[in-house]
Amino acid sequence: MAYPTGTTSEASPPATVGLLRFATAGSVDDGKSTLIGRLLHDAKALFDDQVEAVAATSARRGHHAFDLALVTDGLRAEREQGITIDVAYRYAATPRREFVIADTPGHHQYTRNMVTGVSTVDVVLLLVDARQGVTEQTRRHAIVAATLGVPRLVVAVNKMDLVEWSEDRYDEIVAELAQVTDPFSFVEVSAIPLSALLGDNVVEPSPQLAWYAGPTLLGYLETVPVEPPADTSTGARVVVQWIIRPRVGEADDRRRYAGTLAAGHLAAGDQVVVLPGGRTTTVVAVEVGGHEVDVVETGAAVSVVLAEDIDVGRGDVLSVASDPATVTSELEATVCWFADRPLRPGDRLTVLHGSKATRALVSGLVDRLDVATLQREAGPAQVELNDLATVRLRLAQPVVVDRYAECRATGSFLLVDDASNATVGAGMVTGT
Repeated sequence: MAYPTGTTSEASPPATVGLLRFATAGSVDDGKSTLIGRLLHDAKALFDDQVEAVAATSARRGHHAFDLALVTDGLRAEREQGITIDVAYRYAATPRREFVIADTPGHHQYTRNMVTGVSTVDVVLLLVDARQGVTEQTRRHAIVAATLGVPRLVVAVNKMDLVEWSEDRYDEIVAELAQVTDPFSFVEVSAIPLSALLGDNVVEPSPQLAWYAGPTLLGYLETVPVEPPADTSTGARVVVQWIIRPRVGEADDRRRYAGTLAAGHLAAGDQVVVLPGGRTTTVVAVEVGGHEVDVVETGAAVSVVLAEDIDVGRGDVLSVASDPATVTSELEATVCWFADRPLRPGDRLTVLHGSKATRALVSGLVDRLDVATLQREAGPAQVELNDLATVRLRLAQPVVVDRYAECRATGSFLLVDDASNATVGAGMVTGT
């Protein structure tokens, strides 16, 4: 995988290029929260009351300077410990673009929170401390981003001031990162040297980094293209969340099935099959916000009117008949394990898939990924906390799925412990 330098930050992008969702990732103390604070502060994307609140907290803690990390570290425990625990979401806007930012934890213990933050973004901003280089957690976060189907990775090589702005050190880290990212199918991996604490190359180019010809971090984020969702690789999928029944006396007595169009596009006249039941019918009308529309695209909240009054329940899937989803009671999936207790063959869990819950048996552990060597251990005896493993599940009831690479909504699920009701894993379907 090449690490393109891109264009300089002086290039003039369009006045607006749409919304970008991105998440931070990296090891503890790599400077994720400080970088986001610096980015928002120097881009003038903070309100006066936010600046005043952070300044007051900084002074109360005895800091002589404005503590940029406090912009996103909102939990009291985070501020006391100086680490990010939960995922902190922030909205920001510049004249060129709007952003939704997920600042995720770097500590090994909170990898499950990082998975949550990365699951819906367009770009992952992966920080690396220039002194430490690539760590095990750096590798883990890059692998999680690839597994979750994030198309673009931008690597912020932070704390360049502490390695005397060394181009050689930057090149060493880029080469080491390439060994981690090359095996995966990222659309693009880019690297940017910077200092979050001092602000060099975050919003404005740094004279200390004259050897670097690429964009600043903000320049990259304002111009990076947003990939169309992978969910367009399948036909229409509407996961039914609500059945809207007509009221007595209403002129329009048609029943509507409401949900989100998770993939593809849908229009009146399309043939759909109701899964898992298998009954085929025709779409009479598609409504958005109570108004009929000609066609809807992925992501829209829709109400669908069908030609026949057939049995459709919450959690069922309306799937285009020419490219239906799969109904199965056997799953093979990549699972990120969140629990302290290990996962073993024979364990019984609950699978939460869409709006449905069903009991499941772990019928086999296919392999476990060693994030240090990027090698897969075949047939492990168990899966430990924060491991990524390929797992086979046998379900008590059939579910409607696609491969995660084709449709995230129907290709993802959660694993819940029956005794504690705690979420113990997240899964991405790879086969049936």
